[in-house]
Amino acid sequence: MQASETQPTANEQLNPTADIQAPANGQLNPAATAQLNKPVLQLGSKGQEVNELQRLLTTWANYTDYSGVIDGIFDADVRTAVIAYQHQMFLVEDGIVGNLTWQALYKGAPVNMPTLKQGSKGSAVVTLQNVLKLTGDYGSTVDGDFGSRTKAAVQAFQKRVGLVFDGIVSDRTWHALSKVPH
Repeated sequence: MQASETQPTANEQLNPTADIQAPANGQLNPAATAQLNKPVLQLGSKGQEVNELQRLLTTWANYTDYSGVIDGIFDADVRTAVIAYQHQMFLVEDGIVGNLTWQALYKGAPVNMPTLKQGSKGSAVVTLQNVLKLTGDYGSTVDGDFGSRTKAAVQAFQKRVGLVFDGIVSDRTWHALSKVPH
């Protein structure tokens, strides 16, 4: 599933004085990422916010292969790195850094992903099944239907990566899935 880059509702606003920097360990209070009060950045953007974006892309270089200079210029290399990061985080791959991309960059994990369990259906299940195929845990048809085979594949994946293997895909499982090259 690809989450859209929408603006939050009024009750999702973050304290604008809480201008946080991504910590070295990538851990951030999830409540702090609800709305980061950051500008939308895209090809051609310039300035301090682009410097910050470039630093974050460097932090997550294992997802982006970004090793460009930190010069405050949103060029084609930055756009390519943003798209790669958006892909790994299951976001719309448009190269535009909106609210959800900022959140994912600060959190170092997917944001706005649905909780999936047996009986779930739709594009998020297709995404899940495709990634589980890459891990070798899911050998069935990708059909967008979270049935018993998908549940077994999720449990096998969860067990292998050290998570509670309950077959429910929530934040921790999405985070682990985002680390799978896909």
